[in-house]
Amino acid sequence: MSTESDLSALHTRLQAEGFAFLGAKTMEGLLGVPQLLGDWQAFIESWNELAPDPYLAAKGRRRRRRYSTFDIAADGSITRNPPQPHVQTVQNNTLQGGIERWFVPIRPKISDGPSFRRILQFTHGLFGGLAPGVARWHVETHQFRIEASADKAGEPTPEGVHRDGVDYVLVLMITRTNIESGITTIHRGNGGLLGSFTLTRPLDAALVDDARVSHGVTAVKPFDPTKPAYRDVLVVTFKAAAYCGTASDCAYEQ
Repeated sequence: MSTESDLSALHTRLQAEGFAFLGAKTMEGLLGVPQLLGDWQAFIESWNELAPDPYLAAKGRRRRRRYSTFDIAADGSITRNPPQPHVQTVQNNTLQGGIERWFVPIRPKISDGPSFRRILQFTHGLFGGLAPGVARWHVETHQFRIEASADKAGEPTPEGVHRDGVDYVLVLMITRTNIESGITTIHRGNGGLLGSFTLTRPLDAALVDDARVSHGVTAVKPFDPTKPAYRDVLVVTFKAAAYCGTASDCAYEQ
């Protein structure tokens, strides 16, 4: 598990630059070698059970996902919320903003399991340390699978370079299968490029101060067009619940 010195170093990087790329070995150390947890393989395989995103399909794009939200208190206690819609403003999501999007929830056996909870505990320790005055966080979790084919590139961020409308974001690579590209780009408020990197290995991660910088990911395409090609990630976002009243209200103000 991460130590106070590890988190302090990450706090310094995020405060100085607004983002950080962490390689798989670093994340493995911070999470305490999650591969040793009893449900790690089931956690990884749960990406094979995602549902098509009907809202994106209506716009001619392909993506699979599951979505659940949580409350995390200052003491680290985690409460899974009942299913609720994901809502973003048009300013933050020009493609799908301003509508209630209901997605199939993450399976409770996964979201209540040790692997998923270890990730939530780490992100709370990290992001909570950046804002120690926050009494309660509204946390959204997204399992994404971006599929690509010979005739259709996969779009990890179909809305383009954007902000999520939250305080902090973790993007954790789960699996890359038969794809190339997928470059993460980080941008200043004026659109200028701050940095870029590619999440290539399981547990590679991007950390983003969403209030300060925007981010995007370039399209992915298959190396071998005759075989399945996809990019699996877990996205975890933190927003101070005090900004938006009750936990259920938070989802409507992003």
